[in-house]
Order: sequence, then C-alpha cells, then structure tokens
Amino acid sequence: MKRTVIAPVFVVFIVATAFAVAAAQSGAGATSSPASPASPAGAAPRAADGHPDLSGVWWPGSDLTVRPLAPSPAPASAPAAPAAAPRPRPSFASLYQPWAMEKAKTLSDKDDPSLHCTSVAFGTLNVSLYGMGVVGQIVQTPKFVVMLTETYHGFRLVPTDGRKHRDDVPPSLRGDSVARWEGDTLVVDTTNFTDTNWMAAEGLVSFHSDALHIVERYRRVDANTLEVEATVEDPKVLTGPWVVPKQTLRLAPFDQIMEVACTGTATAALMDAASKVNYGKK
Repeated sequence: MKRTVIAPVFVVFIVATAFAVAAAQSGAGATSSPASPASPAGAAPRAADGHPDLSGVWWPGSDLTVRPLAPSPAPASAPAAPAAAPRPRPSFASLYQPWAMEKAKTLSDKDDPSLHCTSVAFGTLNVSLYGMGVVGQIVQTPKFVVMLTETYHGFRLVPTDGRKHRDDVPPSLRGDSVARWEGDTLVVDTTNFTDTNWMAAEGLVSFHSDALHIVERYRRVDANTLEVEATVEDPKVLTGPWVVPKQTLRLAPFDQIMEVACTGTATAALMDAASKVNYGKK
C-alpha cells in the first residue's frame, strides 16, 4: 500500500497529533476503526524461540481524521442538548506534586523541548513506540527487540536475553531499557532518563525528573493487534504511579516507516509563533 506524503510533513504531523491527543488522554485510546470491516485475524506469529513475534509496523488502525478545532454552532432554532461531561482520566501532569503543579503553570508551548528537535521520554499519544508521531515499527531478533519511531530518529534497543540495566552509560532521552517475557507478554523496564525532555510534545507541559521509571507490557493478541499497557513512576515529581490507559495498536498495511526529520530551520517558525503572547489562545 502506497503512503501519501503531504508537505510540509512536520506541520501535518503536529496538526494530526494534536487532534488525537484529547482522545488518547481521555481514555479512548489511540485506536481508530478502519473504514471497512477487516477480515478475521489469524493467530499471532511466533519466533523460532516460541515467543510471539512483535515485528511489524504498528499504528492506530487508520489515518487520523483532522477535524475543526471547534464544532460549528447549532442553528438558532435547534435547542441545545445537554452533554454529559466525560470523566477525565489521570494524566502524567495531573499527578504532579504541589511544587511541580506550580512550576507547570510557568511553562507553555514556547518551553516545549521538542521545538529544539528533542524527542520525548514517552509518547504524545500515550504510546512510547509512536514517540511524537502516530506510527512505529518493531523489529524482533533472538536477543533484541528494536523499537523505531518516525520522529526525530527515535529508537530503542531492548535486550531480551536476561541482561540487567547497564551502569556504564549516561542518562539519555529515551532511557535504558531491558525486557523479559512473562508468558506471551513482553515486559519492558526503562530507567536512566535525562531530565531535559518532556513526556509528551505539542505544548503538553509534562516535565519529569531523572528518577523516571517506566514499565510497559506488550501483548500481540492476534496477527493484526498489539495491546500495550504502561505504568509510570517518578517519585521526585509525582504523587503516585500513573497507570496509562491500555492502548490497542493495529498492524499497518505497509511494512516500513518513513523519516520525519527535525532541524532548527524547520522549527524556527514554530518557535517564533509559540513565543508570542497568547499565541493560539483567545
């Protein structure tokens, strides 16, 4: 299946992701139903060692639908129907300790490290495999699970051979990951983060500390479905663990991700706009 690229890619990626953030953080997840009914999925493929093979390109299930920022007003003759407010799900930032809450109030779009081509520590759509985008690729080998994102050259090399966390590497933007199998579920444990990036992007204030610890659970339900759960701890800034809503990823109809590069030139206009007072706000 041929993928369509719309230029400039960076702007399209930010717009599409921004519209999907609300759904993902409200607990609706990152999954969208395909336009047409999918054929029944077969069993999850298995690697030579007997474990499920997580390899593939994974995405929400269809292209994101870009909608207007606000719905069109109803005609004057139509009575306004009362809408039940959805119960908000906790987010990373909603669990900030009081001092962190106060600090968050001093930050905004202009402080987002991603404007300087810095990758996020987790994922804007609550899926670390996506990073700041909406698609990621897994390549599984006998000793490693390689996780690739399209944005900012993001990658993680996750050993699955029983080794421990490394103690000879400096903190990094994506942390140091090791994994183990619990039955058919891959459990990925990530520590040793730097505190210079945010958990998410697109102006979602979500700074963290170097005590960040993320445990993810990947389970390939069938040939076309991957379920991801995560628990995030950061005792320096959070009041307790953040249990991320389960995300359901679909096998994409293409087998290779593309590069969404970032340069200072590409982000200069975004940085300038974000620095303006009340930019994008009424």
